[in-house]
Amino acid sequence: MVGATPQQVVINVTEKTRPPAPAAADLTAPPGDRPRSGLPAGRLKAGRFQVGRPALLAGALGLLGLLCLLSIAVGSRQIPLDQVLRALTGPRDTEIGTIVWDARVPRTVLGLLAGAALGLGGAVMQALTRNPLADPGLLGVSAGAAFALMLAVGVAGMTSLYGYVWFAFAGALVATVAVYVLGGLGRGGQTPVKLALAGIAVTFLLESVTRGVSLIDPQVLNRYRFWASGSLAGQNSTTIMQVLPFLAVGAVLALSLAPALNNLALGDDVAASLGRRLRLIRLQGVVAVTLLTGAAVAVAGPIVFVGLVVPHAVRAVSGPDQRWLLPLAALLAPCLLLAADIAGRVVARPEEIDAGIVAAFLGAPFFIALVRRRRLAEL
Repeated sequence: MVGATPQQVVINVTEKTRPPAPAAADLTAPPGDRPRSGLPAGRLKAGRFQVGRPALLAGALGLLGLLCLLSIAVGSRQIPLDQVLRALTGPRDTEIGTIVWDARVPRTVLGLLAGAALGLGGAVMQALTRNPLADPGLLGVSAGAAFALMLAVGVAGMTSLYGYVWFAFAGALVATVAVYVLGGLGRGGQTPVKLALAGIAVTFLLESVTRGVSLIDPQVLNRYRFWASGSLAGQNSTTIMQVLPFLAVGAVLALSLAPALNNLALGDDVAASLGRRLRLIRLQGVVAVTLLTGAAVAVAGPIVFVGLVVPHAVRAVSGPDQRWLLPLAALLAPCLLLAADIAGRVVARPEEIDAGIVAAFLGAPFFIALVRRRRLAEL
């Protein structure tokens, strides 16, 4: 440069070689929408690969469809696949058609609905409480619904689903309130471990009382022993259609909470400053969890760990954005429940192991590993 001082030359060379400044992140967007690691919003980095959330959603749909076909094709009785396909498309009055349409198809649909309900319920509970151990089966919600159902069936003698399902909702709500009150006592207020311990204590208490009530009537005891293990068998399409409206309302409420839950993850003060009504959000979340858990327990029994394992697995691959986490949890939770049901039908042929037992066998190690983490921070 002609006429330039040495200091000006150094400054000009430094400005030419300096890398461009990174673009500023949009701090007004929810945490799940902000680009991470230089990737555009909606794409996550897994190892050397970039995984898009729409691709995860499509993969979850494909996996769920495959497991639905396996649930219909595989059972304690071996039936060739071509005969199963003919029964699905042909007449239903044959022996195989009766097995497929009256037993396996309702069982598969029930696994879809109950799994989606438990997955959504667990994801909403974890987001509302910012507690990684929140789960309808661990925090006493399922046990409360089961206890109220046993009172309705064993003491009041109710036999209609529309009669005793309201008891399930009431029991789930009362148990939820009791666990949160107990978990908030003492020094330090509510913590994830204290809530988990309170939920386990309430669950054991309610289960012991429920078993005591079931001993009054041997018929009720036999029904309770089958139902309490968490089974997808034994329900027909009429029962599924009766419980479907409650599950649909609960799912709509849960999915509509996704933007508000993103704001709530930033803290109560930030969410309130963004115009969120915190009491309304929590009330809507409690109603959604009560409907989803109560209806699922009413038809499938208390199934644990599905609502705990699936949201954590989804969060690991999709990020914390609830607008993606909730739909993915609603798709992958039925995958886990159907896989557990299929495994229970295959490993004990010609007998069966209930899906709730297999799901607990798969989820218990995950729960132990989660509790043993050195720093169990709130979400």
